[in-house]
Amino acid sequence: MFYREAGDFKLSYVEDSQTFPIKFDRYRYYAVLAVAFGVVPFLVNDYWVNAILLPFLIYAIAAIGLNILVGYCGQVSLGTGGFMAVGAYACYKLMTAFPEVSMFIHVLLAGGITGLVCVLFGLPSLRIKGFYLAVATLAAQFFLVWLFNRVPWFYNYSASGQINAPERDVFGIIITGPNAPAWATYMFCLIFLTFCAIMARNLTRGTQGRTWMAIRDMDIAAEIIGVNPLKAKMTAFAVSGFFVGISGALFFSVYLGAVEVGEAFGINKSFLVLFMVIIGGLGSIFGSFAGAAFLVLLPVILKVVGVDWLGWPTDIVAHFQLVIVGALIITFLILEPHGLAQLWRVAKEKLRLWPFPH
Repeated sequence: MFYREAGDFKLSYVEDSQTFPIKFDRYRYYAVLAVAFGVVPFLVNDYWVNAILLPFLIYAIAAIGLNILVGYCGQVSLGTGGFMAVGAYACYKLMTAFPEVSMFIHVLLAGGITGLVCVLFGLPSLRIKGFYLAVATLAAQFFLVWLFNRVPWFYNYSASGQINAPERDVFGIIITGPNAPAWATYMFCLIFLTFCAIMARNLTRGTQGRTWMAIRDMDIAAEIIGVNPLKAKMTAFAVSGFFVGISGALFFSVYLGAVEVGEAFGINKSFLVLFMVIIGGLGSIFGSFAGAAFLVLLPVILKVVGVDWLGWPTDIVAHFQLVIVGALIITFLILEPHGLAQLWRVAKEKLRLWPFPH
């Protein structure tokens, strides 16, 4: 079979410790990037970008952020929707206050602001954990939505209470607003996803990732061997908030264009991102991609099969989607807690040993 390590030797420690030490994995990674950056922008249309690609790219960033907090550091969070709202409103205020600044800077600053807010609400994790921490982050979700609804300064005293993304361009190419071409919005979000994925991959493979996993596995033992729980947990909340804030800024400015916080960033958004992490696989960057792809594609596939082919009513298909997601979550939690990422690992292992039994 083609997936082999024979002859794939290393001559230095640097080569052995690279992100993808197996040559086939490395070439596959380069091929995916080449197709994503060099081929897809020339083939996509408005439907593919708005229905599939943009939601996948943005939710993948949010899932990576939540996976760092839940999967790698073991700190349960149900406030992802509220933190995405922080990123969206921070980006809106920056766009309206500093129109001459690049959108790249606005989105990164929105992520930084969200990271700070996430650290603030993560302080209870120093005293509580598990179910109680989940309730604390759930309170943050409701508080942030209430705050953005009740304080007119956040939506610039608009009569409707809705925020609208002004038209902005990067290098002369419009990326926000109704006139933005589909390929430009796709490329803008893809750049941020690539940046976040590489950053997360390197963080989780290094010293910081080991401290997060030590806290996750047994926090008391980690503290005994010298891991600082304050630093480990706060950095996890900060990095997670940074990624989630970037996804919220992109969700508002590039994808939706207009947002009302209660509808766009309610509790359902927090559960949706959490389900992506559970189905994709806790403690896996690839699992974040797999979970986001699955839950973005599922409603599209059900609509095509149920509504277009079988002629079912739309509400029946929507309820059927909830049944499928709920059943999959129960199945994965019982039979395969590491989700789709573990199934992919098992498949790769069988490819490496084929045709011998495993």
